[in-house]
Amino acid sequence: MSIWWTLHLRREAASVPLARRLLLGTMETAGVDPDISYDLSVALSEACANAVEHGGDEARTGAPSAAYRVTAYLDGEKCLIEVSDSGPGFPVGRAAAPYVPLADGSSLSAESGRGLCLIEQLADHVHFGNRPGRGAVVSFDKILKWREDALLRVT
Repeated sequence: MSIWWTLHLRREAASVPLARRLLLGTMETAGVDPDISYDLSVALSEACANAVEHGGDEARTGAPSAAYRVTAYLDGEKCLIEVSDSGPGFPVGRAAAPYVPLADGSSLSAESGRGLCLIEQLADHVHFGNRPGRGAVVSFDKILKWREDALLRVT
């Protein structure tokens, strides 16, 4: 059995917990281990927050973009999540500049961008991409573990 859904959300802060709750509810119903569900929900929150903050096309069109899209797939042993927007996309070389923590707790990265690094830490595979002229895409996946008492086991 596979479960998938797509949301078209407004670029508003209130949309982030909505996407997170839907993902958590889906994984709880399917019987996914709570630790895995939590990791994926935090990663999703960071990806959505990035789309809300940076996902508009104001620079190209002069008008704000009102929406971004979230798609989640639970298929077999894996959950794949994709968040896409219509913003300017990622700077060239973004994936080659990881978050580097220092001994004092600070980092070498700029004030923003830590959420993307957090996604890299919480997911098994991460891809940051650009759709030419159409915005950024963050996709990530994680191998699922199941609760012993799972009522609906996605396999």
